[in-house]
Amino acid sequence: MAPDPPQNTNPFAAQRPLRPDCRGLNLLIVHNHYRPGGVRRVIELAFPALLEAWETPVTRIVLVGGEPPDGAWLREFKARAGPARVVCATEPAAGYVSEQRLAPATIARRLRRHLEAVLNSLAPGPCVIWAHNQCLGRNLLLTQAVLTAGPARGFPVVMHHHDWWFDNRWARWPEMLRCGFRTLHDVARTLFPDVPGVRHAAINQADAAVLKRHLGADAAWIPNSVEPFPEVTPERRRRVRAWIRKNIAGGDPVWLVPCRLIRRKNLAEALLLTRWLRPEAWLVTTGGVSSPAEEDYARRLREAAQEEGWRLRLSVLTGPGTRPSVPELMASSEAVLLTSLQEGFGLPFIEASAAGRPLMARSLPNIAPDLKAFGFRLPQVYDEVWVDPQLLDWDAERRRQLRLFRHWLAAIPASCRSRVPCPAMLATAAPPSAVAFSRLTLTAQLEVLRQPRERSWTLCARWNPWLEVWRRRAGRGALQAARWPRGARHWLSESAYAGRLASLVATAATSPQHDRGPDCQQDLLNAKLSPENLYPLLWSSRS
Repeated sequence: MAPDPPQNTNPFAAQRPLRPDCRGLNLLIVHNHYRPGGVRRVIELAFPALLEAWETPVTRIVLVGGEPPDGAWLREFKARAGPARVVCATEPAAGYVSEQRLAPATIARRLRRHLEAVLNSLAPGPCVIWAHNQCLGRNLLLTQAVLTAGPARGFPVVMHHHDWWFDNRWARWPEMLRCGFRTLHDVARTLFPDVPGVRHAAINQADAAVLKRHLGADAAWIPNSVEPFPEVTPERRRRVRAWIRKNIAGGDPVWLVPCRLIRRKNLAEALLLTRWLRPEAWLVTTGGVSSPAEEDYARRLREAAQEEGWRLRLSVLTGPGTRPSVPELMASSEAVLLTSLQEGFGLPFIEASAAGRPLMARSLPNIAPDLKAFGFRLPQVYDEVWVDPQLLDWDAERRRQLRLFRHWLAAIPASCRSRVPCPAMLATAAPPSAVAFSRLTLTAQLEVLRQPRERSWTLCARWNPWLEVWRRRAGRGALQAARWPRGARHWLSESAYAGRLASLVATAATSPQHDRGPDCQQDLLNAKLSPENLYPLLWSSRS
């Protein structure tokens, strides 16, 4: 068993001299899985600088998760780890509860034993536990085990929050009930326990402000690290373009959405914009489906595209064979789109600038202030795409939304229902002059897309006058790319990221205060239940 650190010392401080008996720092990275996606990208970008952030050298990295990473990613990860040894500590019980058949008691027991074995295997010396996305709520039994085992040995735990289970992800609530978390209070005390040594990091200022208000110095804003992409060599660019011509678009332009195939990415809106503004372009997405709950969404998009002959290619970087990287594909695309309904950080906003490519994106209220603070000025962002109700069966859509909303409302905790406002589309039976495309179900979105392109453009152009300007720019290849800000390195470099995280770990833990967690969760939850966050596309996996 790894020895407990001496009392009243902090071996994790960045400037603290090495103790003679300290043999190196252990870094445990905890995530439910290491599938391609935003969280894995954050880990792979940040960890090399994190290895240098402490005076004590990191000698071992343990990847704790429910399934091992794919071989190519793991080999690259090990190569970038230098002399630090990389170990995968895989336990299927650490995966998503929804993807397991085990009884909750069995899951909890296996996780306790697994973490004990992992901690017992560590080399002598201090340890930092870096736990990702536990507030997504996909396995609170894992969260509970990590926040019990780590602090009990004096090891600090950083709870790194990318997403929230109550942010249009209410399908997690029944899973929590089955696992023995009977009230919101139970969940909050698990995610925000009053335990010394637990720190919390948010990736945007809006969430960090709430955490700091309740958790004080135990919380921090740590924006993700992003560096300008290295220049793609002319030879490599030719190979990537040859791959695109052969596998995707022939000689036609590519408009890229660098994302997984999930509902909150609102991909039908990206397709609508592409068909209106650049009909000869192919809309391309990179990642695959991340969970069974998204399979129906992916299937319906694929089937509709095949039936209608839309220029859509989904999940082009998944499957066997040699493929370009996301940065290479981005650099070889004519434009980048981000039509997400919600994002915790919005990496493509910044990566498009890093690649020097034009970006068209929805302006997200929790992301826009951060981008401004970083110094980004994005020339092609919008609030909503408005469509004429004549393009869909309004009465059928309203009935559909009413049914889905009632079902969704019944599935959330009873104590939250009175706080939920009536969605705008359900407030009146008469169709409005125009409706936001993002506030439609997938069924209605596909109805709009099935209309002849010029008819839908003619009916909708007056509601979106800015699109006429973008259409002219796109036609002559003059869409504008955002410049990489001079001061962005202060916020987004890997060294800045690692320094902020190391400083958070080194901060002396505050004394436990009774039940800070429930109030913290409640404030975050209230913000996520506001009217602007109600999207029918996210009420059900079958909308």
